[in-house]
Amino acid sequence: MLTNPAATTVLCFGDSNTHGAPDAPGNRLAADVRWTGQLQRILGERYYVIEEGLNGRTIDMDYPDRPGLNGRTYLTPCLLTHSPLDIIVLMLGTNDTKVQFGRSAEAIALSWHGFLDDLFAVAFRADGSRPDVVLVSPIHIDPTQPLADMETDSFDAASVAKAAQLSALYAAIAKERGLRFLDAAAVAAPGADSIHLTVASHAALAELIATEITSR
Repeated sequence: MLTNPAATTVLCFGDSNTHGAPDAPGNRLAADVRWTGQLQRILGERYYVIEEGLNGRTIDMDYPDRPGLNGRTYLTPCLLTHSPLDIIVLMLGTNDTKVQFGRSAEAIALSWHGFLDDLFAVAFRADGSRPDVVLVSPIHIDPTQPLADMETDSFDAASVAKAAQLSALYAAIAKERGLRFLDAAAVAAPGADSIHLTVASHAALAELIATEITSR
């Protein structure tokens, strides 16, 4: 835990690619390998990076057999736990492309409106003002990777297409809601399992987000 009371707080709220799931069977990536840990190193002690990643997390969808993974449901207690907050980085959407949810890319993007309404109802800086929000569109799904399986009940060819459409749709949502926007796929890609960041991509994503945070 960082103990600098003057540090700018940065909450990173996402799914397995924020949690640090590896791109092949194995343990969670080490804290200094995950993009959140690297972001803390780049930003230094003037910033306090809070990692809130969870495998399988959606924007606002419930799994019938996996409780606790609805991002919108968890959002309010999460924000209240860590408040006050200066910057909130949001990177979700890959899990919303899953076959079982049957959502279009447009419906996934539009689901951010309710999520953001909840966020701005409770999130605040120490001075009471609204925190900056960075909306990050997730990396693409790569069906050509050696461990990819596009014939399961999780992801299919339609999921691949939806994930590729999210960047433009998220950019439009960010413009409409007055958010900052980044496209993770511009610098990062999945590894062997087709959905989880490579180690090199964790580093590249950390650099991208650090540049955005310190540019204003």
